[in-house]
Amino acid sequence: MWGKKEEPEVSEVMQQRRPSNVEAMSHQHRQSVSNKGLTGASALTVRQSIYPITLVTILFFLWGFAYGLLDVLNAKFQTSLNITAARAGGLQASYFGAYFIGPLTYSGWIVRRFGYRWTFIFGLCVYGIGALMFWPSAVYRSFGGFCGSLFIVGSGLSSLETSANPFIATCGPPRLSEFRLELSQSFQAVGSVVAPLLASRVFFQNTDPNDLSKVQWTYLGIACFVFLLAVVFFFSPIPEVTDADMALQAEQCSGLTGYQDRPMRRQHKLFFGVVAQFCYVGAQVAVASQFIRYSQESAGISESAASDRYAIGQGLFAIGRFAAAGLFMVVKPRIVLMLFMTLIMVFIAAAIGAQGEGGVAMLSLVLFFESCIFPTIFTLSIRGLGRHTKRGSSWIVASISGGALFPAMTGLMADHTSYHKAMAVPLIGFFVSFVFPIYLNTVCRKELDGFRETKIGYHDRQGSVIGNADDQEVFRREGSVSGSVGEKNGVASVEKV
Repeated sequence: MWGKKEEPEVSEVMQQRRPSNVEAMSHQHRQSVSNKGLTGASALTVRQSIYPITLVTILFFLWGFAYGLLDVLNAKFQTSLNITAARAGGLQASYFGAYFIGPLTYSGWIVRRFGYRWTFIFGLCVYGIGALMFWPSAVYRSFGGFCGSLFIVGSGLSSLETSANPFIATCGPPRLSEFRLELSQSFQAVGSVVAPLLASRVFFQNTDPNDLSKVQWTYLGIACFVFLLAVVFFFSPIPEVTDADMALQAEQCSGLTGYQDRPMRRQHKLFFGVVAQFCYVGAQVAVASQFIRYSQESAGISESAASDRYAIGQGLFAIGRFAAAGLFMVVKPRIVLMLFMTLIMVFIAAAIGAQGEGGVAMLSLVLFFESCIFPTIFTLSIRGLGRHTKRGSSWIVASISGGALFPAMTGLMADHTSYHKAMAVPLIGFFVSFVFPIYLNTVCRKELDGFRETKIGYHDRQGSVIGNADDQEVFRREGSVSGSVGEKNGVASVEKV
């Protein structure tokens, strides 16, 4: 889509002067940088990446908190405006529709044209504007205004995802990519758990269901906070990782991964990942949206008790992400993905057949094993994209729009059968996604394990950073590589002829 011309050619990358990782961390990148230019960020060390990763992880927590709060606030709007279940589907379409449009058009173009910093700032500002729009929507009690506000909020959040996910995945040593994104998204899950509990027990305790004043003020507070966060990102020293940096890094790892530069149309792993992510996110949202109704049907409990069961399930989801992050340090991510996807299908199949609290427990375990799927599919799908990394990331984020389709199908089936049988819809989505880790563990095994083994971003015995500008002979290309390729600590180097 937009921004295709912003991607570099490998020959252009290899002819450039290679900045060091120290230059990448300097404040000179407060201005937007060319996506075709090297910044030195392809060989950032763990220490250099700690501050920017921490800052973006805080962003993950905050938008996880805001996202969790959205569910409670939206429920308040629906109760006050007497929004039917069918019209509530329109709310989901408004929110997830923005995920389909944004990453493939404006937010995907901004991240390639201006870099991660300005995409963060843009996303936060759009998010803040969407939150402000809820005030007049509440004053006029307008369903259309509410849908429009949700679309703007979704546009802001999709822009943040378009920048934050690939930034976390690429900022630092490539072998830790899956661990970084899993750990950062763990804090997002914590925010999503804390927000509804805080909202129900602090913000909206003992309030009139038809009174929207506290909802208005809460949204105003969210808007002010995200605008403040945009200012923080403007002044923070965030390194820019360009597609040129990722092209260089992919070339450096080619001895281990077998990497070869290919046009976008031949990135089969990415396209498979987009389909898997679309079906997975749709299935995940479907399970979450029907969890309370399923619990009521299965265990015969009240809505309040079912909500408490859902809170436990969300807690398990957050715990699962931290557990998966720890597993990634000792087990290859492709194997963890395969294991968790298998157990998801086992437990959702059990939930379809089980009754009582046992069925609720089975569905809660589905939430636990869902924990690592999204970030792991994301990072493994963009592995080896090189100069196409940002555009490929935009496609993966756009696949979140699956959340607009599967919940509606699940709800429709529940209306005509039961909530137990309706879980067959997300089961189908999970099965389609399950084929992806099979593909990764067979066809893509060497490539993924090669990135896992590379030492780029680590110090060698002489104390220099592997893959950095001062570590090896600079690549020299005249149309193609002029020399023979060797291997040093997982880094392909060119020996001059």
